[in-house]
Amino acid sequence: MDREQARQAFDAYVSAYDPTNPRIALKIEHTLRVTDLCERIARAAGLDGHDVDLAWLLGLLHDIGRFEQVRRYDTLSDRASVSHAALGVEVLFADEGGQQLLRRFCPDEGEDDLIRTAIATHSDYRLPADLDERTRTFCDILRDADKVDILQVNCVCPVEDIYGVMEQDMVVSPVSPACVDVFYEHRCLPRDIRAYPADLVLTHICFAWELCYEESLRIVREQGFLSQMLSRTWLLPETQQAFSAMAAHMRSELGV
Repeated sequence: MDREQARQAFDAYVSAYDPTNPRIALKIEHTLRVTDLCERIARAAGLDGHDVDLAWLLGLLHDIGRFEQVRRYDTLSDRASVSHAALGVEVLFADEGGQQLLRRFCPDEGEDDLIRTAIATHSDYRLPADLDERTRTFCDILRDADKVDILQVNCVCPVEDIYGVMEQDMVVSPVSPACVDVFYEHRCLPRDIRAYPADLVLTHICFAWELCYEESLRIVREQGFLSQMLSRTWLLPETQQAFSAMAAHMRSELGV
C-alpha cells in the first residue's frame, strides 16, 4: 500500500468540493485526524506492517461519503438525508468510467471486502454479530478512532455545523430522561430515543463508554475534549443538574 498515493487520491477527490463550506472543511480535518488515530490505536493493539497501513487507509476512507452528502443535501445529518456510510460505500465501489474510486487509493483488491464492511458499519449502533475476528478488529479500531475524534469536533466546531442546531437552541434544551438512563447503563444511545438537542451532545459523550481499546481511552484522557464536553454550561436548570451529575459519574468511572 502506497500511503503517498492514497493521500494524493484523497486530496484530489476533496478538491472538487467547496473548501469554504464549513462542513466540508470540518470533514477534511476530521478525516485526517481519524487517519492518524487509526494508526496509533492499531500499533498499540499490536498490529504492524500491512495491517497498520490498512487501519490508516480505513481512517482516510471512512467518511468519504460525507462530501457527497453535503453537496447533495447540505447537511451532515443522516436522519435528514441518507446514511453517509452507505453513501461512502457507493462512492468507493461504483464503476465510474471503468474504474472504482477505491482503486485510486489502493490498487490491490485483496482487502476490498474488509474495506467495504468497515466503511459500511463504522457509524452503526452495533456491529454485525457474524463478523470474522480480523474484520471485527479493524472495524473496532476505526470506530474507536472516529468516536475519539468526534469528541474533539464537539469542542472546536460550532454546534450548527455538527448538529444543524443553533447554539441558542442548544443551551436551553432539555435532556431526555430515557437518554440519561442509558448513560448510567454505560451504553451508547440508540438513535430512536433522542428527542432534544442536548440528547445529541449526550450521544457523543456516551461514545466513551463503549471504546474497545485502552489506547483509545488513553487518548481521550490526554486530549481532554470529553472533559470539556462534560463541563458544558446549560441554561435550563434541570439540564445543568443532570449533566453535572453525569459528569461526576463519568469522571469517577473513567478518570477523564
